Amino acid sequence: MKLKSAILNAALGMFLAVLPVLAHHSFAAEFDVSKPITLKGKFVKMDWVNPHSQIHIDVTDADGKVTTWSCEALPPNSLYRQGWRKDSLKPGEEIEIEGFQAKDGTASMWTRSVKTAEGRRMFAGNADALPPTAPAAPKDEGK
Repeated sequence: MKLKSAILNAALGMFLAVLPVLAHHSFAAEFDVSKPITLKGKFVKMDWVNPHSQIHIDVTDADGKVTTWSCEALPPNSLYRQGWRKDSLKPGEEIEIEGFQAKDGTASMWTRSVKTAEGRRMFAGNADALPPTAPAAPKDEGK
């Protein structure tokens, strides 16, 4: 009986260990490389979570309607190694985000770069992970 319990516990532990991998997805599964998009709006918040961080911005359209976009970025550790810090963006700050729109048409996108109001460009996506047909990464103009 103890052996069955130990095997069951080990199997359950292995299943729980692989759950984050099952949640991960490829760029091509969710985002459309043929739909590059640039958004300008006010930074709301950033979720520093795995497997991908999320940048949330409020974008106001020509009619004055505000839509909150969720902009997926690299994992926290990768952003940190690129110079990002939790205070890199301030709530209410005007930012510009370049990337690729979601295939499902929702207000979500893959983030390639973020440009602050001062013109500082921070990279939030790995261009090497994108399909070979993707447009070239933007030049770093703001440093």
